[in-house]
Amino acid sequence: MSTRYDCRTVATRAAGVDAAVTAARAGELIVLPTDTVYGIGADAFIPAAVTTMLAAKGRGRNMPPPVLVGTARAAAALVEDLGPFGQDLIDEFWPGALTLVFRASSTLLWDLGDTKGTVALRMPLHQVALDVLKQTGPLAVSSANRHGHPSAVTVDEAEEQLGEAVSVYLDGGPCADNVPSTILDLTGTIPTLLRAGAIPVDRLRTVASVIGDDEPPAADPADFKPAAPHPLEGGGVHADAPVDEQPSGG
Repeated sequence: MSTRYDCRTVATRAAGVDAAVTAARAGELIVLPTDTVYGIGADAFIPAAVTTMLAAKGRGRNMPPPVLVGTARAAAALVEDLGPFGQDLIDEFWPGALTLVFRASSTLLWDLGDTKGTVALRMPLHQVALDVLKQTGPLAVSSANRHGHPSAVTVDEAEEQLGEAVSVYLDGGPCADNVPSTILDLTGTIPTLLRAGAIPVDRLRTVASVIGDDEPPAADPADFKPAAPHPLEGGGVHADAPVDEQPSGG
């Protein structure tokens, strides 16, 4: 049976966050607000929970979810390295609507699906989501909707689509901004834009030399190393749709 908490007041927010943390640790599904759209989340280190989440959305392993984190330090522990631009981009745009794709650490004991050795990470700019993430650790989060349906911008829309598959719904009110996150691939020599979103490319270029998805590399082709293939490319996942579905966590 699902339980819903109004997180717009301090008293019920605390109870809701505690319930969501308990449910996630038990391998159950939760719905939480983010700075883009509502997300459905599962403990990233419980494979059965991630599988259940994908099934609730009607998605397969070929569309692995992104991972939301509560701190930059948590992100660094999940990747092989941040590369030459990762830390600067994190410092400038996190928490916020930028999803970064890294090569995942080979020591991680998780199974997010067919990720091709990469992981898409984001730290959302939403206090309820951060309160949950700082206790649960990394969560596999995708948009709180059935595959092929509109992303949920209210908890009612999420509950209507996902129903009893979710144990805890956290109501943070309507999402303030339902523009999806920008997705940037850092697995190659030069950062590559996989999806335009809330953060314009011009802003990214103040921190890193970003290639647009329709632009040729500026470097000598002999020196250019293509980014690793990733399921996010071509709209496979919508980051916020929190990382996510319509081109969420996100």
